[in-house]
Amino acid sequence: MNRPMMHVVDHQTGESDPAEIRRVFDAQLATALAWRESTVAERIARLKKLREAMLARREDFYAAFAKDYRKPSAEVEGTEFMPVLDEIRHAIANLKKWAQPRRVSATVTTMGTQAWIEYQPRGRVLIVAPWNFPLNLCFGPLVSALAAGNTAILKPSEMTPAVSAVMAEVIAKVFSPNEVALFEGSLPTSTALLELPFDHIFFTGSPAVGKVVMAAAAKHLTSVTLELGGKSPVIVDETANIKLAAETLMWGKFTNCGQICVAPDHLYVHESVKDRFVAECRKALEARYGNTAQAQRSSPDLTRVINQRHTQRIAGLLDDARQKGARVLMGGEVDVSSCYIAPTLIDQVAPDASIMSEEIFGPVLPVLSYRNLDDVVREINAQPKPLALYIFSTDNARTRRILAQTSSGGVAINHCVLHYAHGNLPFGGVNNSGIGSAHGEFGFKAFSHERAVLKSGPIMVAKLFFPPYTGFKQKLIRWTVDSLRLPSL
Repeated sequence: MNRPMMHVVDHQTGESDPAEIRRVFDAQLATALAWRESTVAERIARLKKLREAMLARREDFYAAFAKDYRKPSAEVEGTEFMPVLDEIRHAIANLKKWAQPRRVSATVTTMGTQAWIEYQPRGRVLIVAPWNFPLNLCFGPLVSALAAGNTAILKPSEMTPAVSAVMAEVIAKVFSPNEVALFEGSLPTSTALLELPFDHIFFTGSPAVGKVVMAAAAKHLTSVTLELGGKSPVIVDETANIKLAAETLMWGKFTNCGQICVAPDHLYVHESVKDRFVAECRKALEARYGNTAQAQRSSPDLTRVINQRHTQRIAGLLDDARQKGARVLMGGEVDVSSCYIAPTLIDQVAPDASIMSEEIFGPVLPVLSYRNLDDVVREINAQPKPLALYIFSTDNARTRRILAQTSSGGVAINHCVLHYAHGNLPFGGVNNSGIGSAHGEFGFKAFSHERAVLKSGPIMVAKLFFPPYTGFKQKLIRWTVDSLRLPSL
């Protein structure tokens, strides 16, 4: 039987009632305290209920995604349902192992004691999700939060109202508000939520908004996981499988219309293979979306930009690049009224073009040629650390060199985007591209407090170090300190 929906949204403003937000937050405290003692079986039962409720609304989600930004049902399956369901499957299979206290051995100064690490729920958590993958990036972190034993308040993006409405109904069917609640709205709702002393905040979005979230969390010393973004570069060297690289990158870039935090943002292609690479990219795009401008515009497989404002932003980047000398190799058509931008490749991009400093987050891809790999590494290191780095090469030594000389949240070699889906890898950024990790055990730990526990035995070695400091004790302490200089076996 469906749980009653909370009527907390002002239909004139579209914002949730701050008083109701506070009431639900306060009500979740008792649940959070009780859930500290929740068993693995109880947590798994919650995950299974969430999974079944999601699947029961499959067709409704298809319709909602089509309404919000014309997303094909196949992409809804592959980029929204699949990641969440795999996260649930992975958690159910491994939660017993993840949640088990972990014994640690004694050190020289703690001989005679036992010690272990226990994983406690953080408590009441806030999950703020973006619009580009509204189901995946809201329910995915929720899976980790529930696996760790937390209550949660969800804040989806106001830019995907149809999807948010279905998600709200799913949450209301599975959970009572004092367990998991979802609040719709824009900046005023987010502000009201960020004023509350949550035990953890999980935010996915831009670095600029991530700074706002981190500043709000600092007022309560709330821990944060920030999944941000950045300009993820690609290197295609002269040893790469050019056809495979082109086909893979055209998938990773233009899925979801390029609105992916780990989408290839710009490409460095060795000058000796650039023309061949561009030709293969063109072939791949024409095979997938049509070989004429009209065919591509009519393609049912090409997602739209989320709204007119973002369409204008991306069009502005493209226009600025053109004015500064960029050449359109393919695409370039823009229709702001229908939120359409054709799959676009450009080259000869000026270093001072805005598209080279602002995250594109859309279906425009600069293709830059290079001669010297050192120059590419220097350019990458001159920018904020990206969320992802992609290397297409069959030269293992060169690949290792790039890995050693650069920093990024994650790396994929001879592929792109796919590392996001690997449940045994940590997913997250570094500095400007994020703080903390998600997915699988890493997501479980993000929503858990790793509590240190030490238990002393009946013979307390430490008593030898209690005052008064006799001559014998001083010698013993000095001997112990000196022994720490010895190399480990």
